[in-house]
Amino acid sequence: MSAHCQLTGAAPVFGNAVSHSHRRTRRRWDPNIQRRRYWLPSEGRHVRLTLSARAIKIIDKIGIEQAVARVRARGERV
Repeated sequence: MSAHCQLTGAAPVFGNAVSHSHRRTRRRWDPNIQRRRYWLPSEGRHVRLTLSARAIKIIDKIGIEQAVARVRARGERV
């Protein structure tokens, strides 16, 4: 599963892990990605989305219909 959100576009960010002695090694911060299945009433089917935890809260607020419209506007396939 790729570590990016279909709704918000959240993806891993990269930086340095800095130890107590200030030695730097590369690390990455991954978004909290979840696979969720939603019922899409307009199409009469379920859709499975790869979402960040923040995107799940956005869907709770705006609804699945509008969220799927945003995903399609980003060019993602649903």
